[in-house]
Amino acid sequence: MRASETAEMIFDNCRIPDANRMGEIGTGFKQSMKVLDGGRISIAALGLGIAKGAYEASKQYAKERYQFDQPIANFQGISFKLADMATKIECAELLINQACHLKIKGLPMTKEAAMAKYYASEIAVEISTDAVQIFGGYGYTKDFPVEKFYRDSKLCTIGEGTSEIQKLVISREVLK
Repeated sequence: MRASETAEMIFDNCRIPDANRMGEIGTGFKQSMKVLDGGRISIAALGLGIAKGAYEASKQYAKERYQFDQPIANFQGISFKLADMATKIECAELLINQACHLKIKGLPMTKEAAMAKYYASEIAVEISTDAVQIFGGYGYTKDFPVEKFYRDSKLCTIGEGTSEIQKLVISREVLK
């Protein structure tokens, strides 16, 4: 994510006047957890966008790239990868839409946001990896967009809580 501005902020002996405080004293952790649920939906959407970009580039390339006098899309190995990509994208989109629906309605969405983030970020990595495979050696060069999708997808499994944290959140929610 070379376009992402990320920096460390350190507050040492910083005092905030009561007039500038957000929320009640002692509820900061609870507030941040609520914000995190929404952030997880955002990362899920980011992962979905990366996955869709990698898929669309792969589909186009598979139609244009010829081997043995036919487009590589005609080969089962490639067409099955594209079918898997399309299916995973559809599943991720449904999970994200479900989490968004709950958020818009003001309903609890911790489990759904974690599921959407976990699944969408993992499939972003899988799909971008398959996209590089479809492109072959070209997929690893900066001449084609799948190199960027491949590089950027991994961050989605880390930001707003790793995939392992999402599993922890989901398991806690389903075991309540």
